[in-house]
Amino acid sequence: MEPSDYLLPAEEKMEMAVAYLDEALAHIRAGKANPKILDGIRVEYYGSTVPISNVANVSVPDARTIMITPWEKPMFKEIEKAIINSELGIMPENNGEVIRLSIPPLTEDRRKMLVKQSKAEAETAKVSVRNARRDAIDGLKKAVKQGMSEDVSKDAEAQAQKLHDRYLKKIDDLFAAKEKEILTV
Repeated sequence: MEPSDYLLPAEEKMEMAVAYLDEALAHIRAGKANPKILDGIRVEYYGSTVPISNVANVSVPDARTIMITPWEKPMFKEIEKAIINSELGIMPENNGEVIRLSIPPLTEDRRKMLVKQSKAEAETAKVSVRNARRDAIDGLKKAVKQGMSEDVSKDAEAQAQKLHDRYLKKIDDLFAAKEKEILTV
């Protein structure tokens, strides 16, 4: 048994937690047009549900507008219906050529709510990092019982703690950047 047998999976889990947080924060609307807010919206297309980006071109012509250009005319109604039924809270405008989503400026209450939502996502990621550290340390303690030296185990636990601290800092940095983005008027 090597300490890396416990530290590498822990670091992998921590890295996945940070990647998950990055993805989750990208989906939180911060007053600026971001095509990623449409990723969770699916439309009916020849019997299966697919993301909007699979049936249309999604672009951001300016900071407050998302433009959706469906590849087929019948998809206009499907895309509009999916956006209206989603939790996005934005009414699409259709001129027959493109569907426009005008991102309204955020109210102070909405900003606070989005910061709270971002903080909850960050906290979820932190819990995942802590769990990965705990799993690694538990594995190391079991390895001591199976013959690993205590010195090696203690060094590995210190490494696990350093990994934990480094990933928590990454999470805090991601959250701080998102919070600044949301609160910037």
